[in-house]
Amino acid sequence: MNYAKKTITVRIAEGIGNQLFMYANAYNLSKKFNYDLSIDNKSGYFKDKNSLRTYQLNNFHLDENLANSKNRFDTYLKDLNRKILKKVDRFSNFKKFLLERKDSLKKTSYYEINLNNYSNKIFLEGHFESEKYFYEYKENLKNIFKVKESRINNKSNYVDDLTQNNSVSICIRQNRYSEGKLKNDHKSSKFTKDTIEYVDRAVKYVKQKVNNPKFFVWSNDFNNLNEYFNKNEFTFIENQENKALNDFHLFSYSKHFIVGPTSFHWWGAWLNDNPDKICIRPSNINPSNNKDFWPNSWVNI
Repeated sequence: MNYAKKTITVRIAEGIGNQLFMYANAYNLSKKFNYDLSIDNKSGYFKDKNSLRTYQLNNFHLDENLANSKNRFDTYLKDLNRKILKKVDRFSNFKKFLLERKDSLKKTSYYEINLNNYSNKIFLEGHFESEKYFYEYKENLKNIFKVKESRINNKSNYVDDLTQNNSVSICIRQNRYSEGKLKNDHKSSKFTKDTIEYVDRAVKYVKQKVNNPKFFVWSNDFNNLNEYFNKNEFTFIENQENKALNDFHLFSYSKHFIVGPTSFHWWGAWLNDNPDKICIRPSNINPSNNKDFWPNSWVNI
């Protein structure tokens, strides 16, 4: 009988929102099938094309068991070996690589994952951007995905304003397709325009449902946003230090969400503890390749 230790090593990549999806799915699988979970925090970032992002899970309250060098593919030679191993693995009876399924258009959707035909040592790759992959562990993840106290500004002037009002969190992701080597400014501008039009629709809805709502805007770039959002009605959350983590932390104080088409804001809304929160999402924008990205319980506008 084989008593070898069972381990899932999850390949972490991209920004905070994507990293949380990757870890949440891996966490679910490790619990469900009794595997130890380790994190490959290197392989997704060593190439120049991935240098705009950095590993961020060390800023949260998770059990950070980092993979050793034998279980990482963090050099060009090791990455080449990884590609060969993945091709060979297709013909194995007990597979070592668990890769997210994609169709011919590189789209995916939720499917139930079973590890019965996998080995005791699994390398997990993919985004898995749907709550259906980990919903049963939502309460655990709420605690795990809290930002560490040492990383946040506890004297933020925004906390009282968010908690003492019927606060509504809005997130505008700018320059989505204008970062990195493959820039597309036209596509980025259209994405921002579509997002703002959606927010306008959602604001009207919120005003019908919430008494005296106060709107707060988060963004990675506030340039020109004052053209669309009057500062008499919309408060800009402009954290200067440790911006991403402080932005993420402040989501927890908001009462309601006009969820922006970003995985970053998705998590802010999903993790928020307000039992009476309204979460609105766009009917015409899906920033993910996953068809099940948006939770069914969120208001579709």
